[in-house]
Amino acid sequence: MDWADRIERRIQLRDFHVVLAVAEKGSMAKAAEHLATSHPVISKTIAKLEANLGVRLFDRSAQGVELTAYGRALIDCGTAVFDEMRQGLKKIEFLAQPDVGEVRIGCPEIIIGGLLPAIAGSFAQRYPRVCLNVIHADVALRQYRQLRERNVELLIGRIPGIISDEDLVVETLFDEPFVLVAGVSSRWARMRRVNFAKLVDEPWVLPPYDSVPGRRIAEIFRTNGVSLPHPSLITISGHLTATLVGSGRYLGMLPGSLVELTAHHMGLKPLRTNYASQRIGVGLITVKNRTLSPLAERFIDHVRDFATSLSTSSR
Repeated sequence: MDWADRIERRIQLRDFHVVLAVAEKGSMAKAAEHLATSHPVISKTIAKLEANLGVRLFDRSAQGVELTAYGRALIDCGTAVFDEMRQGLKKIEFLAQPDVGEVRIGCPEIIIGGLLPAIAGSFAQRYPRVCLNVIHADVALRQYRQLRERNVELLIGRIPGIISDEDLVVETLFDEPFVLVAGVSSRWARMRRVNFAKLVDEPWVLPPYDSVPGRRIAEIFRTNGVSLPHPSLITISGHLTATLVGSGRYLGMLPGSLVELTAHHMGLKPLRTNYASQRIGVGLITVKNRTLSPLAERFIDHVRDFATSLSTSSR
């Protein structure tokens, strides 16, 4: 008997499907309803699978069921199997219709508000029948769960220093400076050149100084011998920062690409001043040795091309 026969005698793909449903729903009754089958069918499938494997997959209680360590190991394996099958089906679909399908992407809000609309717009012009499914994932806060759980195929974000996670592959696309910005209607925007040191007591919108962008911005002030401002509003949101700065009341610092791509419609103006900036990398993150769909590979190539085409001012 070969290994394929041994595996098939112990577990089948439909068994994985049942286990995943029970784990997700937290009870066999809810899983049965979700799968449009009966409770006895679900219970019998789990019991038979536990007997074949010789371990208990779920702990039962009056409140429902909970995965054991053995169950979690099987879920990890089953998730990988289903994902590889899904990628295989996507390859078949791609061969039949190479310009149709979906790519799932994880991005932080600062990318969603700046780079991604420009990337998505140019990608849609070339591949109008491809759907980009975008899920929030903050790379700077090391939120890799969506990627590891296969809810997205890749992450795009600002790289928070060295990423030492052995299961991840990081590709830095470019690095860019933080840019001092004001609203086009503000008094600062009318000045030909601004003295950076004299802005410290003005109203600022800045990220927390203990965040990834906040540490870089704090370093800008320290490097230039300027005291850290006491912000009027603290937020990690690039969109909120741009909106408030665009009102003309506040100053802020935003990544160069965000300013370049959104300054016109957000009412922002980069200020010319005498400070040395800090740079931050923007890159792609994928899981090592995981198969990507052909459309995801096509999208990644497009992102690389777009990054190369960014003007020198955003770099």
